[in-house]
Amino acid sequence: MKSGKIIPASELILHPDGSIYHLKLRPEQLARTVILVGDPQRVEIISNYFDKIEFKVENREIKTHTGFLGNKRLTVMSTGMGTDNIDIVLNELDALVNVDLQTRVEKENHTSLTLFRVGTSGAIQPDVPINSMVLSEYGLGLDGLMSFYGNFYKIEEKEISEAFISRSKWPKELPKPYVIRSSESLFNIFKSHFISGITATAPGFYAPQGRELRLPLAFSGLNKKLENFNFEEKKIINFEMETSALYGLSKLLGHRSLTMCVAIANRNKHDFNQDYKKAMHNLIELLLDIIKNKLPDLDTNLEKD
Repeated sequence: MKSGKIIPASELILHPDGSIYHLKLRPEQLARTVILVGDPQRVEIISNYFDKIEFKVENREIKTHTGFLGNKRLTVMSTGMGTDNIDIVLNELDALVNVDLQTRVEKENHTSLTLFRVGTSGAIQPDVPINSMVLSEYGLGLDGLMSFYGNFYKIEEKEISEAFISRSKWPKELPKPYVIRSSESLFNIFKSHFISGITATAPGFYAPQGRELRLPLAFSGLNKKLENFNFEEKKIINFEMETSALYGLSKLLGHRSLTMCVAIANRNKHDFNQDYKKAMHNLIELLLDIIKNKLPDLDTNLEKD
């Protein structure tokens, strides 16, 4: 934008105290490294590891704690479930650091956030065990969200997208799938600790992930198509509901993002683990250890993606 154009009040909604509408945060309450979780209860699980907490803010399903882990300032925030919530959270996070909320004009100097999504997912490949830690090198969006944004074609991994559409015989009646890559610099730092591959992001939990209760599926072979897809030895390893939007909006807005999940189910084997708390704590502790001890300054020590 950077034209000096004022963003109207109807487009950038603020509370009387100057905080942004859905997150209810002011710029000084946000760290440059942000951990995103779906479940609001997981925010406190993570912030309990902090040495100091500066701010606690809560609005609807969005709960935010900002504090310090050693000398590293972090924000942990719940987003709720789905790409629609990610659309809200990412745009408002970006506005907090890249728009002057008093003048409603884009800032001259861009600030890049580092965003980690920590969540749960269902494994698609039969050889991915329950409680595995899974890293999303790519997000395969089945949700359609990013097609609403201009210049989206510049960041899409078109070759993978087109291969998936062709090989799966994707129905034209459904949203067109798209593929976005994670932050390459972040992925390279974390990949040795995880099973990695392509993560499929669905716009719902039931039919969009091949679950059939009382309603019939429009695409009954979806999960088998996902399992069988292989692009240059990259397979679709898990299903969840946020990554494609996180990667797409991060790329367009100039931020780094990476998703890591615990596989709490294996859709191929029809297995589900009710008690995955230990596996989730292991994932959280690994992430925080790397942030604290191996990434002392994410904003300057990473190559630009």
